[in-house]
Amino acid sequence: MQTYQGSCHCGAIRFEIATDFPELTMCDCSICRRKNALMVKVHESHFKLLAGAESLSEYQFHSHTAHHYFCKTCGIYPFHRKRVTPDNFGINVHCLDNFDPAGIPVRQATGAKMQ
Repeated sequence: MQTYQGSCHCGAIRFEIATDFPELTMCDCSICRRKNALMVKVHESHFKLLAGAESLSEYQFHSHTAHHYFCKTCGIYPFHRKRVTPDNFGINVHCLDNFDPAGIPVRQATGAKMQ
């Protein structure tokens, strides 16, 4: 596993993850489709919020199980706590510092069909 740091656009929210990037995910649910985020699943034990807890805002919808976080200042979505596996985060890899997703397999998740 490697350690990566990431942030929102304005830098108010900073975080760190450890992952080996087995795959990336694009979800087709209504919010993910609009965010156009490319995500990696990371267990909560491999996620660390370094700064910006006070800058996080949360959005929930439908079952109110997933917790989607975004920056109150710049509006960027860096991560969410997952619905089906709530002990994991979905990390927006576009928020990682110096990360290139090229060559990592991308799985299309079918979140739109979840009830």
